[in-house]
Amino acid sequence: MGTENPGRPNFPARPAATPFAAAPPQNVMPFSSSGPLVGSEASGFRPTSPAAPQPTVPFSSSGPLAGSQSSGFRLPPPPRYTDPSVPPPASNVPPTGGPFQRFPTPPFPSTVQAPASRVPLVGQPIAQPPAPPVSFRPQPQIPPVPMGAPPQSVNSAPPNVNAPYSVSDSSFPAPMTNFQSSFPGYARMQSNADLQSPPMQSSFPSHQGGYAPAPPTSSTPFLSHQGGYVPPPPVAAPLGVQSRDQMQYPGSGPPGSIQGLIEDFSSLSIGSVPGSIDPGVDPKALPRPLEGDVEPKLFSEMYPMNCNPRFLRLTTSGIPNSQSLASRWHLPLGAVVCPLAEAPDGEEVPVVNFVSTGIIRCRRCRTYVNPYVTFTDAGRKWRCNICSLLNDVPGDYFAHLDATGKRIDLDQRPELTKGSVEFVAPTEYMMRPPMPPVYFFLIDVSVSAVRSGMIEVVAQTIRSCLDELPGYPRTQIGFATFDSAIHFYNMKSSLTQPQMMVVSDLDDIFVPLPDDLLVNLSESRSVVETFLDSLPSMFQDNVNVESAFGPALKAAFMVMSQLGGKLLIFQNTLPSLGVGRLKLRGDDLRVYGTDKEHMLRIPEDQFYKQMAAELTKYQIAVNIYAFSDKYTDIASLGTLAKYTGGQVCYYPGFQSAIHGEKLRHELARDLTRETAWESVMRIRCGKGVRFTSYHGNFMLRSTDLMALPAVDCDKAYAMQLTLEETLLTTQTVYFQVALLYTASCGERRIRVHTAAAPVVADLGEMYRQADVGAVVSVFSRLAIEKTLSSKLEDARNSVQLRIVKALKEYRNLYAVQHRLGGRIIFPESLKFLPLYGLALCRSTPLRGGYADAPLDERCSAGYTMMTLPVKKLLKLLYPSLIRLDEYLLKASAQVDDFKNLEKRLPLAAENLDSRGLYLYDDGFRFNIWFGRALSPDVAMNLLGADFAAELSKVTLSERENEMSRKLMRILKKLRESDPSFYHLCHLVRQGEQPREGFLLLSNLVEDQMGGANGYVDWILQIHRQVQQNP
Repeated sequence: MGTENPGRPNFPARPAATPFAAAPPQNVMPFSSSGPLVGSEASGFRPTSPAAPQPTVPFSSSGPLAGSQSSGFRLPPPPRYTDPSVPPPASNVPPTGGPFQRFPTPPFPSTVQAPASRVPLVGQPIAQPPAPPVSFRPQPQIPPVPMGAPPQSVNSAPPNVNAPYSVSDSSFPAPMTNFQSSFPGYARMQSNADLQSPPMQSSFPSHQGGYAPAPPTSSTPFLSHQGGYVPPPPVAAPLGVQSRDQMQYPGSGPPGSIQGLIEDFSSLSIGSVPGSIDPGVDPKALPRPLEGDVEPKLFSEMYPMNCNPRFLRLTTSGIPNSQSLASRWHLPLGAVVCPLAEAPDGEEVPVVNFVSTGIIRCRRCRTYVNPYVTFTDAGRKWRCNICSLLNDVPGDYFAHLDATGKRIDLDQRPELTKGSVEFVAPTEYMMRPPMPPVYFFLIDVSVSAVRSGMIEVVAQTIRSCLDELPGYPRTQIGFATFDSAIHFYNMKSSLTQPQMMVVSDLDDIFVPLPDDLLVNLSESRSVVETFLDSLPSMFQDNVNVESAFGPALKAAFMVMSQLGGKLLIFQNTLPSLGVGRLKLRGDDLRVYGTDKEHMLRIPEDQFYKQMAAELTKYQIAVNIYAFSDKYTDIASLGTLAKYTGGQVCYYPGFQSAIHGEKLRHELARDLTRETAWESVMRIRCGKGVRFTSYHGNFMLRSTDLMALPAVDCDKAYAMQLTLEETLLTTQTVYFQVALLYTASCGERRIRVHTAAAPVVADLGEMYRQADVGAVVSVFSRLAIEKTLSSKLEDARNSVQLRIVKALKEYRNLYAVQHRLGGRIIFPESLKFLPLYGLALCRSTPLRGGYADAPLDERCSAGYTMMTLPVKKLLKLLYPSLIRLDEYLLKASAQVDDFKNLEKRLPLAAENLDSRGLYLYDDGFRFNIWFGRALSPDVAMNLLGADFAAELSKVTLSERENEMSRKLMRILKKLRESDPSFYHLCHLVRQGEQPREGFLLLSNLVEDQMGGANGYVDWILQIHRQVQQNP
């Protein structure tokens, strides 16, 4: 992330042009739907004739139509650039030609180009008469235009941040076949070169526009926004984003007159700064997810008996009715499942025990009884909602039906009224009796582990959690340590202290006393406590630098193979002895940008994948805790967690004084959160559709059965859907997630989540019902997986290509019916997709090249993002930036005012005031930024005598004053609201380099950084590609 040096020659393989500058090859982006779609797919829209906009109303909610009439306005004179931050537009005009011909881009971004794309946005006056809509289509040269007063754009709408663009075409096959394209922010040198491409000159010389989403017509059941006249924006921004929710009817004209302008999409007009040829968008008008992840409400209102979206979210709740329609949805078609997500307050998942009847299931497809089954024949039969088979109702489950055909005992049957339910499983659902929860700790005790203080923190944390380990009194526990030898510990309850046994023959591993290495915690509690108290001192003088990790892993497997359980590995040194030893790799710069680059991100030794397969087979989940300031090959070690349903926690350069609190919290959560053991998960869906690819941490046992030795509330899984039949004949498709697991209490249970989704015949409907959070979650997993077989640049390009394809397909729905000109249009549901796409490309697993992220950090972030639930992933991609000083200075502010504090700011440096104090929170850490001109009183209250010191050496702690206590309360509240990871606090002062760049500036995804595009550049690049003919 943090290279501040755009010209740094770290990317040997970057193509010489920006991937965006040249249109993707014609054969890569087959958009077969350019013409016909409009008529056939737009049936859900009200085809309104383009009524001429009222000249007296400068801002109308239907941008596209308005602009077409207003070509009589003159261009404004060239603006003066009084703002020093705004460079004058670049004046090199490329040869004339179609605006979208391919044009070479300079191999390195020129300094003028970089800002050029933003020129139009900053500080320009906005009063301008309506200008014709901008068209990105190839045009003949534009004749000179006489200069005149600045035009006022008819399309310009108030800056409401809801509608920028959206990618919601529904034609996208489940597997990621379309992933291949060039991609914006990521070829380092390409950042703005493309944005300034010649084509723009012909299309944008004089137009200004604004976002003006048009409200959907009310004919379809899924539209929620309506709109009409929009008040003109304050004189501040040439472009505005407008969401339908925010439209109003000012008194400037009769609302009825605008009805002809109502459309089914939101849009953004792109205009040029008066007197320049560079297209521009007002950055303030672009949509931003400042509210965080918003779960789709419309879907749950349509199907109130569906499970809560936190358990199951579909990328679009409009399922395509045909393979041809699915092929035009260029985004992932699938779902994100978090089977054990923490239920909303007061909504615990009900537990049902069918003691006498056995669990009621369809005898053909094995679907569990759920709210969508129907009862017939006076209650004696029930019809499966997934395969339509009529099943007999067991006598003990029989109930009469009322006049509407519903059972009279519904209020006593949660499985027939709630989308999520848990069944107690009888013995036939068990391969063996339920095993007790097992925790086995494998701890590195080499010299680097001792010096970092890791051993002491781990021992103290485990000891403090002994009372809270789930499964008391059945819980089993065991320990082994390793350096160049393996140390086992006999914890038999009859001993007063543990006995250490050392095995130094690494080629022929055996387990001494196999029965006493795993012991019942409640019986051997005193021995375990004695061991944990003495562990740090036991190895305090160890100077062994070797690591026999592979043999130690095999030994732990031998100890645990009878019961299964959770293996927690604390690893500080690169494995150097015995099987599974690894070597340093990743330092060769020449590998980056070549076809061998991805080899650095996959396991070097097959030993780890083979061990993971064995561990999964015996129901052992592995969690890796890696600590080191040197390379430890997370790519190889993380494989153990990837295939066993575990997780990777990485603490680079761990020092207990600095990172100890983070490790304590995250290890304690891992040990004490409710866990599902010995699990398998399957998703059933209605006739004609099925899930074909799965993404996350698990082992696929058969085509659709996921083996999960351990599952918890912090793990989510993504999957992609395909249509098996050419045409679906049903009106609704049902999905049912079933997780069979052993609860810590020893009960075997089945957690079932059921959801229904409508089948649609209209691509526009698929877009309207899209869920951007689910789309981005699947997208990110696909992109991270692509980095394991391709260059980073290819993975980034694939993300951009699919966004472009989806926007282009969506545009084709309206291209003929409405005169779109050069506006970007997008469905309201996906207005944040381009920004999330940019953030994904700038995230640790995908960004830049060799110098932009250490290899271990990149791999660790990839493993983490593969498991994150939607809400946490979106916060990581687009973190919150909050101003704190104003809140802290308010005398009366209580923590109850906390809601007022959470006014999130766009992630751009221009929002950082040097007189302010800001908090950056990505769900994993807090970065607190002290402005250079921040009041010394505030700094002194928060930091005490250290307020003038270098902040990297200062630790934030509560001090004896109200301001400091208030800040600590805020941080505590934020940590409690998201307990999955502990937010470590980093302090940074404005201008403190390179720390400021690394911690904060490189994470402001809307700014250009090190050759990566900023938000405005990215939008313009995508728009240019969308405008190109296929």
